[in-house]
Amino acid sequence: MPNFINDDFLLETITGKNLFYNYVSELPVIDYHCHLSPGDIANDRRFSNIAEAWLENDHYKWRLMRANGVDEKYCSGDAPARAKFMKWAETIPHALGNPVYHWTHLELKRYFNIDMLLSPSTADEIWDRTNEQLDAPEYTVQGLLRKFKVEVICTTDDPVDNLEYHIKLKQKDPGFKVLPGFRPDRAFNIDDIQSFNKHLDILADISSTDTGSFDHFLLALAKRIEYFSRQGCKISDHSFPSLPAFDFSLTEIRSIFQKARSHKSLTAEQAGKFKIALLHELAALYSLNGWTMQLHLGALRNNSTRIFKSYGPDGGADSIGDEMQAEGLAAFLNSLDRENKLPPCIIYNLNPSANEIMAAMAGNFQSCMTGKMQYGPAWWFLDNYQGIQKQLDTVAAYGLLGRFVGMTTDSRSFLSFPRHEYFRRILCNIAGVNVEKGLFPDDKDMITDMVRNISYYNAKNYFNF
Repeated sequence: MPNFINDDFLLETITGKNLFYNYVSELPVIDYHCHLSPGDIANDRRFSNIAEAWLENDHYKWRLMRANGVDEKYCSGDAPARAKFMKWAETIPHALGNPVYHWTHLELKRYFNIDMLLSPSTADEIWDRTNEQLDAPEYTVQGLLRKFKVEVICTTDDPVDNLEYHIKLKQKDPGFKVLPGFRPDRAFNIDDIQSFNKHLDILADISSTDTGSFDHFLLALAKRIEYFSRQGCKISDHSFPSLPAFDFSLTEIRSIFQKARSHKSLTAEQAGKFKIALLHELAALYSLNGWTMQLHLGALRNNSTRIFKSYGPDGGADSIGDEMQAEGLAAFLNSLDRENKLPPCIIYNLNPSANEIMAAMAGNFQSCMTGKMQYGPAWWFLDNYQGIQKQLDTVAAYGLLGRFVGMTTDSRSFLSFPRHEYFRRILCNIAGVNVEKGLFPDDKDMITDMVRNISYYNAKNYFNF
């Protein structure tokens, strides 16, 4: 039986194979949004075994294991590492058609040169062979990143983080950049009054700024943005089910903030107005500092109370939401655009029914910067074979495919970097098929430039890395 991950994997045409192997396969990787631990990178962590490297904090795999009837102790629980791995090996043969099946075998091939399909019958050998290699000097976290020619990683960091690991990495220069990403989720969490106030007290301490008023709260965040900028930050990130379409005045927002700081509960409308007002003020600061703003829209989080209580957020109980997106997003972007305060922006969409809505919306606010408004890469439930194709087709139909900034892993796993290869193969396959169908011109220089730019150069130039 031929190897599953072979030279032709996902590549249907001679043109696509030529594009991938001769022009993009060896390009460096820019991963501008992920959830990797900067501490693990700075400390050059070594994994004890493949289960630790593969299954730790990976809710993609946990969801599939639960669907296979696996007890929770083997997913997010405290079962022995080998037992967890064996349960994953029992699950994966049933995952045909799921992107995790492709990723699993790409990772086995690219990191460990293992061509076998993972199953109960191969699990013992794969366990032994992967663990033997994980003991090698080059299989530390930093070694794994160098193996995949990772050039830049942008992590996801709270504004109150002191960024000690980023500073440590910059001093050591491991051969790649690890830059912070500004993710102020807790500053928006005004629905939970106790947690919100606790966070603002921490923010006040680290910024040496009283956060008793809305204006001083903004000043404290501005100081943290300045601090993040000094450590190389160029990107912010926000996640919302959708953006509320509320009109507000600063006087009203100041009053809402004071009510929250007095530990009084807010109405849903008051909380919504505060969030959109805060996002507007932060976006203006991002524009001033030359940052890109990322908006992740469409997730419905923590649907299972049982899983949330036992594990907390990111336990694998999130899904696709069906909220209306266009009106609130349009009002928010327009409010910044008319004030000339709209930063470069990447809009990620989780609900495939909103693909065209999001791509068309991005086109409304393009200005003098090349590709300023981006309809972002296929994200989370959509970063599969079909979802990536649909996202690329949508970008092409509604904007400029040749200016797209390409893929990112959005991952917590240090074994996730073959996902860039996965994306590049799909990209080259689309280009090859369209050339051979006559939908794209058979112009070697034009097509080659396009796939190389999308795979690497557009992101490098867009973020000025």
